[in-house]
Amino acid sequence: MLTTDRRNWIKRVTATLLIGSAPLPVRAFAKGNEPTKHFTANGFGEGVAVVQHPAGEFHLGKTYVSYQGPLEDPYVAVYDHKSGKWDGPYQAGVSQLGKGPEFADKIDSHGKPTMLIDDAGYIHIFYGGHGGSKTNGLKNTLGGAHAGDNRHAVSKRPLDISEWEDLDNISPFGTYNQAIKMDNGDIYLFYRHGAHRSNWVYQKSTDNGRTFAAPVSFLKRKRRTDIEATDSWYPFLAKGRGDEIICSFDYHVCRDAWPGRGHQGERHNLYYLTFNTTDGSWRNVKGEELPMPLDRETADAKALVFQNDEVWTFNQSATLDKNGLPHIGIAMGFDTGVRHGGPKAMRHFRWTGKQWTGGVNRGLPVARGDLYARDQNKVRFLLAWNDPDGDVRVGKISWWESEDGGATFALGKTLLERRGKAFATSAFIRNAHPDARVIVAESAPRGSKMRPMYLVGDNGPIGGVPEVMGG
Repeated sequence: MLTTDRRNWIKRVTATLLIGSAPLPVRAFAKGNEPTKHFTANGFGEGVAVVQHPAGEFHLGKTYVSYQGPLEDPYVAVYDHKSGKWDGPYQAGVSQLGKGPEFADKIDSHGKPTMLIDDAGYIHIFYGGHGGSKTNGLKNTLGGAHAGDNRHAVSKRPLDISEWEDLDNISPFGTYNQAIKMDNGDIYLFYRHGAHRSNWVYQKSTDNGRTFAAPVSFLKRKRRTDIEATDSWYPFLAKGRGDEIICSFDYHVCRDAWPGRGHQGERHNLYYLTFNTTDGSWRNVKGEELPMPLDRETADAKALVFQNDEVWTFNQSATLDKNGLPHIGIAMGFDTGVRHGGPKAMRHFRWTGKQWTGGVNRGLPVARGDLYARDQNKVRFLLAWNDPDGDVRVGKISWWESEDGGATFALGKTLLERRGKAFATSAFIRNAHPDARVIVAESAPRGSKMRPMYLVGDNGPIGGVPEVMGG
């Protein structure tokens, strides 16, 4: 996958930074402004996001977390729920993003880590790509390239985060990694195979991530003939029932140029598919098999949940309720002329068994986050949002709850809040313990690029700054 020169460069940088040799020390906060119960202060850039998921996993009494740290490298820490102690964070790899003159004044944040623990107990991190480097000596036949190479690191020992090694077994042309482990142990890694104008693909492993099959495309980029643009997509994939994987996605109009505005994150519509991992078929919610990779015309005709060219979207997450019916969370708003269109409030859609309903703002805020549906009526979002208090914003991580199938939502318990701050949140941690549902990055203190990072559950942020970190 990598040229010899680039592999040697990574080894040299890795040796210089002493990956896994010791927990990274962190800078203490200014006295009088100490946040409570953060587990590290070396989050960097966005830190975590819903799209790169899962970022953590609860396993055998411990919650393992990953996030983007200094120089956009991946970091991992683990919290022991019984002892109340932390281990780490340890650096788990070296990203090509965040290095050199091109990133001196720019934080990319597309290479945030995704985490998975295989059936043998080894911890896997997928990280570091924003479409793949144009200088890696390889040709991307499924799209374009931009920066960074997608990487895969694995712990050297089961359930031990202190030492890591890179495995050269996935395509470097990737970003937005999403990893799913099936009941039989098979691992599916989904990602966009390159820059904006690239197919979305998956790679499958049947040997605990030691090897992966070649990329298989499922969403197709295609040049439009009616306007100067190329079709692009943003999906969220999650394990469904049995051998099924579910997928919600929105459509990105990747225009050649937008005078006066530069590249815009113009996204529209909402779609839904299921992937049968036993026979490899993709179907719509009615069970009709669809041709792969899916193009825009077929998606509009067969997989549509919501369509409105005036509404701009930002896809979030999808889940199934106890009856196996899908629920989707997506942020929606109108173009106000600012970059990426303007603020977008969370919306909820659900399949009744006969039709899609929802999509109307019934009390949810401008926010990002994940959702849980116990049944058709009881739906909960855990959202990162800003609650204004006069001229000062108050960043909050809160439950928003519906008892009527999403017809209305009400603010529930707030798990974390900080006056004058804002939060970015991960999707739900895999197999999450109620005390540790999401990883949260707080906005950086003034004059710094480093973010406090929290592990947040039903009783608020848990643990404190690990003693080994000196924070």
